This record gives sequence, C-alpha cells and structure tokens, in this order.
Amino acid sequence: MTSFLPEPPLAATLFGPSRRGAFTVALGAASLALTACSSDPNSIAEQAKRGDQKGYVSGDGSIERIAAGERKGPVTLSGSTIDGGTWSMPDDGRTVVVVNVWGSWCAPCVAEAPHLQSVWTAVQADAKPVQFIGIDFREDPARGQAFAAKAGLTYPSLTDESGLLILELQGKAPTVPTTLVLDPQGRIAARIAGTATEVTLTGLIDDVLAEA
Repeated sequence: MTSFLPEPPLAATLFGPSRRGAFTVALGAASLALTACSSDPNSIAEQAKRGDQKGYVSGDGSIERIAAGERKGPVTLSGSTIDGGTWSMPDDGRTVVVVNVWGSWCAPCVAEAPHLQSVWTAVQADAKPVQFIGIDFREDPARGQAFAAKAGLTYPSLTDESGLLILELQGKAPTVPTTLVLDPQGRIAARIAGTATEVTLTGLIDDVLAEA
C-alpha cells in the first residue's frame, strides 16, 4: 500500500531550516528597528509633555538598600531651583541627603508630597543632619514652583526641565517618583522606587544616620 505524505507548506519549501532561521532573525531585527525609531508614548518624557496625568506608569514602591561596600561614587547635584535660587550638595561629610524626583504632572508624586513634607518637618524638628532636595523633572520651573507652593513644600527643588540632571543619579531613577537616600559621602545608600511613605522613608534615613 502506498502512503502519501502531505506536501510541506510553501514557507518550508522556500525557506529551509537554515533559511527559516535567518528569515526569523531578519524579521526580529526589523521589528526592533521600527521600535527604536518610534516614540514610546509611555516614556517619562512623553508623559511629562502631555501633563494629563493619564496612563502613568510608576514604580511599585519597592525598597532597595545598598551595603556601604557596594555603593558607587558620590552623586554630584547642583543647579538652579524652581524659585530662581541655586543649590549644591553639602560637603561637610556628615549630612544625609534625601533626593526626590518628581513632577506636578505625575499623580503619584502629587499624592506623596504631603508625606515627604511631613518627614522633612520631623527631621528638622529633631535637628538631624539631613537635607532634602527635589528634582522637578521635565517641567517648566514656574509650574513646578506653583505646585510646590500649593502643596506646602518647604524644602528646595532643582529644576530639570531638560531632563539632564537626572542622569547624575547613576540610573537609579528610571521612573518618577523615585526617592534616594544618600550617605554623608554622597553615595546612594537606599532607594524607594515609587510612592514613599513616612514610615519607610524615616526608617531608611535613620538607618543611614546610624552608620556613622
């Protein structure tokens, strides 16, 4: 009895195993090229431009602690503040710096602002060697200042309308809000990726202060 096998599909005829593999790789490369050439509407920059607080993607609030021996070099921050002043990193070797990356176009940033101000008020009242500095990301400084005044924020914020200042944070602020705690040497010791709470931020600050 003669048995008949079905004919292979046209793709298998035109592209043998090796050719099919090459075709798949080429197709994948083309897809990557198209992706690279397109603008991601969910990127931080695009969301900041829209300013509509819709479709926002933020961190999940995860906490990262970095052991002293694993920290990178010091962060260097300086520049103009949203109120027209200037600010630079303290160099006294004893001050812990809290850096909060925010924008008034970011709904989670708006929600966490009162908590940050509460912690800032508390560390001042306790005379702890701590400074807070915000980075107003991808936003006109006048708009950022208006929000800070409305929210009652009394610590300064650097303006980062160009989006370049955030590059100084060693890749630790890929989303906003992000809060970093720097040790007295200016090294990143802890990070909150997403909305910060008073309890969590206070605990991280105290942990870094206790290292001295």
